[in-house]
Amino acid sequence: MVTKRIIPCMDVRDGRVVKGVNFKGIRDVSDPVELAEYYYENGADELVFYDITASVEKRLLFTEVLKAVARQIFIPLTVGGGIHSLEDFDRVLKCGADKVSVNSGVIDNPDLIKEAAKRYGDQCVVLSMDVKSVGNHYHLFRKGGREDTGIDAVEWAKRGETNGAGELVVNSIDTDGVKKGFDLEMLRTICENVSIPVVASGGAGNREHFSKLFLEVPDVDAALAASIFHFKEVKIPELKRYLMDEQIEIRM
Repeated sequence: MVTKRIIPCMDVRDGRVVKGVNFKGIRDVSDPVELAEYYYENGADELVFYDITASVEKRLLFTEVLKAVARQIFIPLTVGGGIHSLEDFDRVLKCGADKVSVNSGVIDNPDLIKEAAKRYGDQCVVLSMDVKSVGNHYHLFRKGGREDTGIDAVEWAKRGETNGAGELVVNSIDTDGVKKGFDLEMLRTICENVSIPVVASGGAGNREHFSKLFLEVPDVDAALAASIFHFKEVKIPELKRYLMDEQIEIRM
């Protein structure tokens, strides 16, 4: 069995970590540098840093905050927000990111993944997808879940892999912040159609949700969560011990 990863996610706006429900109702959480250091010291396998309004506001990602975060941690760091060009990839990687997450930028320029993978290697290119159920289909959304692109999410995931993405982060808008569990059906559908690692995001509310995810959708490689970690409702060391007791391979 492949070792599963536990990944806290920091959504950053105006230099502060924030969190909402269903991508709405944003509230302040913490200083990103202090929070990143806390996660590193408490056993997070990786860390994700999203500048959640960079694309909407059409500006560059907060590079100074990113540099400060990167100096405090020694685990893989994925960074996204406002990534629209190879120059954006270059800038973020030079600030300390190990992987770069693209979402809206790839919708505007579908060749961006292919170009980035060729220059930097597919291991550092992450396709992030904000997905919502629309009728009997899963649609890709953009601009922080504000805009339905009408694009079929499964086909988009397959296209991302073909173009050279090394990993998918699949964010469920329907379950985001609700804390009633991951969107297992949607994740299972995505996993059945790609062979690259899939990171599940949206819906974690307790430790049982993580075990259910890994046991019922075994092809998922990692689980990403925010609020339950931010507010210490679930602590990563305790979660990992629980998962080990459930016979789930995990890094300690």
